Amino acid sequence: MRFTSLLKSLIVEQSRFEILLNALTKPGEDKEGNKTKPKLSKKEFLELVLADPTTRLNNVDVETATPEELSKIKAGSYVPWLVKHYLLPKTESAPGDYSYERDLKNAKELFLEDLYSVTNDLKKFERFKGNLPKDLRDINKLTPDQLYDAVKDFSLEKTKATSQEKEEASKTYVHPGADIAFKGNDWTVAKITDKSQLGKDAACFYGGYGLEPLKGESKWCTSSPGLNWFQKYITAGPLYVIIPNKSVSGKFGEKSGLPAERYQFNFPENQFMDVHNRQQNVVELLNGSMSELKDYFKPEFAKGLTGTSGKDFKVDSLSSGPVGKFISLYGLNDLIGSLPDTLESFSIQNRDSKDNVKIELPKEIGKFKNLVHIITDNVSFKSIPESVCDLPRLKFLAVMKNPELTTVPECIANLPSLMFLNLKESPNAKIPSSITEKGEEMQPGMWDLGG
Repeated sequence: MRFTSLLKSLIVEQSRFEILLNALTKPGEDKEGNKTKPKLSKKEFLELVLADPTTRLNNVDVETATPEELSKIKAGSYVPWLVKHYLLPKTESAPGDYSYERDLKNAKELFLEDLYSVTNDLKKFERFKGNLPKDLRDINKLTPDQLYDAVKDFSLEKTKATSQEKEEASKTYVHPGADIAFKGNDWTVAKITDKSQLGKDAACFYGGYGLEPLKGESKWCTSSPGLNWFQKYITAGPLYVIIPNKSVSGKFGEKSGLPAERYQFNFPENQFMDVHNRQQNVVELLNGSMSELKDYFKPEFAKGLTGTSGKDFKVDSLSSGPVGKFISLYGLNDLIGSLPDTLESFSIQNRDSKDNVKIELPKEIGKFKNLVHIITDNVSFKSIPESVCDLPRLKFLAVMKNPELTTVPECIANLPSLMFLNLKESPNAKIPSSITEKGEEMQPGMWDLGG
């Protein structure tokens, strides 16, 4: 089958990734039954498929996918066009000329080199082809150069929603610059991560442009078109706007059309605001009227427990701050499971309370293979889990002011990197002989094991 005929037949099957893959990357046969070379290598084929902005991978890794997984991929509508212009590019010489093969090779290399630019032009074509003259709306009648000329004056950047989009958002809550991250029975969550003017436009819409609660809108500083607070908060982290699916009061924003009872959360800045811009008790909300959002927001609370590096878990108070909120919402058992495996330091020091708080140091502590320090102070648990002995890099283990501690695993003495064991003011802890024989007690309750 001639190449042009092959392409025409494949257009019908353009969404079938595996059919395109087999047709273009496997040997074929000519009229005499002789084997012919593949049109494309698999690498070339994948580059062209991924260059089509309408291709849908559906979470499949094309490099390692099984044949069953490949069937889930939907090749974009522009793939045959890309293949055609890659295999038959414009060259200075014609087929049969002595320099044609060299010119063809150079033209194909240049096509792949400029593929990112072609992808950008295809994105514009997909969005704006309805605005083009009718004779330019068929991609198969355009060369890459003609495509560029047709769309070069269009911009993919968007700064504001159209009136129609805003009217639609008042009903569906879907506004450009934001994503509907959660849709439940009672609440919808719009998540804004876009730091551009389009994100600001979304924040202004969801907050009602600072028109205030008397008009069914909010007093959020992030929603006022003339203020710069949006940039401060969006730089720190996502803005979450929580909107009831039904208005409790029957009131709606005069400009946004959204239910008047809205909330805005920004976790890095510890901001949990109602429409009056008043700080809310997020624990009470998520344990109460917003309980269906509790699991959705769990990762955001967990992020706040380790800082930006993901290496240090440090708590100085069990009565306030992000860890206090996390424990109140999800409990201590979930805390360990929500921390990243990259932890190097684990510290719970209950400094702002005279009371010794009871917690459990779970056996899951052994999963953090990079831990160098474990410190607890003024918290109580009866035993140090033996899984601590699975931490090859642990240098410092301190369990201080723990009157309930009785059991210390003998295997601690065999930790390859452990230098110090601090059990000060934990008077009931029974020190194993393996530690007393190996280490030196520097002062009461503090052992040097580094020698």
